[in-house]
Amino acid sequence: MYIYIFVYLVYIFYKSRTSLYMLQQNLYNENNRYLKWIGRNSNRSFNAIDFIPIFLSIFIFLTKESFIMEVVYWGISLIYLKGIYDEYLKNSKNQNKIKFNVTSRIKRLYFTEFIIIGIFIVLLVINNFGGLFLVILTSLIAFLYYFIYLVNIINVPVEQIVYNYYFSKAKNKLAGMNRLKVIGITGSYGKTSSKNILSHILEAKYITRPTPKNLNTPYGLMITINNYLDKFDEILVAEMGAYVNGEIKNMCDFVKPKYGILTLIGEAHLETFKTKENICRAKFELIENLEENGTCVLNRDDPYQINYVKNELKNKVKIIWIGIDNNDADFNAINIKCGKNGMSFDVSYNGGSTHFETKLLGIHNVYNILASVALGVELKVPMNLMVNKVVSLSPVEHRLEIKKLNNIIMIDDAYNSNPIGAKNALDVLKEMDGVKVVVTPGMIELGSREKELNKEFGRQISMIADYVILVGEQKTKYVKEGLLENFPKKKLIIINNVVDAYHILETIKQDNNEKDVYALFENDLPDIYSEGVK
Repeated sequence: MYIYIFVYLVYIFYKSRTSLYMLQQNLYNENNRYLKWIGRNSNRSFNAIDFIPIFLSIFIFLTKESFIMEVVYWGISLIYLKGIYDEYLKNSKNQNKIKFNVTSRIKRLYFTEFIIIGIFIVLLVINNFGGLFLVILTSLIAFLYYFIYLVNIINVPVEQIVYNYYFSKAKNKLAGMNRLKVIGITGSYGKTSSKNILSHILEAKYITRPTPKNLNTPYGLMITINNYLDKFDEILVAEMGAYVNGEIKNMCDFVKPKYGILTLIGEAHLETFKTKENICRAKFELIENLEENGTCVLNRDDPYQINYVKNELKNKVKIIWIGIDNNDADFNAINIKCGKNGMSFDVSYNGGSTHFETKLLGIHNVYNILASVALGVELKVPMNLMVNKVVSLSPVEHRLEIKKLNNIIMIDDAYNSNPIGAKNALDVLKEMDGVKVVVTPGMIELGSREKELNKEFGRQISMIADYVILVGEQKTKYVKEGLLENFPKKKLIIINNVVDAYHILETIKQDNNEKDVYALFENDLPDIYSEGVK
């Protein structure tokens, strides 16, 4: 019977890895994301075979025959051995898009989990391997995802203590850096690209420290300040993301930005914000909480930003307007030319203009560069230095990044997708001279408008693509509906694993050997949305 304990511990350890990974991907159940994921993915959260040991343990609870108990324990052990094998196969086949990061927090969750399990195992042994405790232990495996949720709740006081420690450490470090200028960047999309562009341009004059990768939460800011910020740094560029109102204000209270850039307001995260007006107010928390003598860069082509400034803005900061379509902006991008090797445009301001060239693709990157140049002028960075920095800009990984993929030219826009970002990516694909393929799993977190916006996305694809590869039959059903309104069904392929797309693209290349094949990979859903291997 002690063999059962060993097998049980091995199985729950491996299975917990998957559930903790999903907890991590769902931001440790922030706004009940993890619980909602369990509800939407019961086929992945529960394994029917794990319920058999519960019934067997109830049988042991009712019988006192030692021989029968031993046979049942061997039966449960064999079931769990099969579970271990299945977990091994699943982990060896699955290629997670975002790696499971065994952080200190994950280790603390594992510790709490196994303390609880250890208590029940001790009680089981004390009761001669019979009774209610075996029922509890087998239930913990069958309902493991909910057990991990409970463990996460138990650890909340510990995590708050850890948070307060690192928050105070970061706060004290910032207090000792009086020369540091803080720039906040937020918006519905384009935050990371805008942050990287701004940081690169400001490096022409300042020692600049951007938040790494897409660390745009309070934890991300603490990590940046505690682990990366140097005493010689002159500017901190802080990307700020949010799922609910109040998050950006809290980050502003923490780092106290003097400057801010607001990218476009869109429909990303409608599932949590419900309306674009709520999204707009959440993003403007950055502008409302700038220092009184601060400066912000806003987009005059965005009606939501214009309306907010006109009707709601309370903070009397200096506003620099940028625009492409609106000539009333302080900084305008004109004479825009796009091609497969990049873009060129002129920046018009104060009655003059300066010519810029970049390897970046997409009109949204014109906005990003324009905002960075406008703030660069405010910070007295020489224009000729900014021109040189823009020429040397490199695409952000997985954001309209051109790659050679064997015989295919890949336009990698896989980081995320939203209605405006997807349209911009399709506009880039349209400029390419060759066979055009779109590979996408559609768009998510669009709330009640998810169906409508995905159908429109399908219609937009149909006007540009020669072939379409949809990833995930259920997730892409609305994209498919919009697509097939005006697209030949024989040119549509549906798969459940994006890896299969590469083989299909090679076949498309063979059928069109005389032409270049451009494949736009638009969005790559996190593993929490996967329809592949359970």
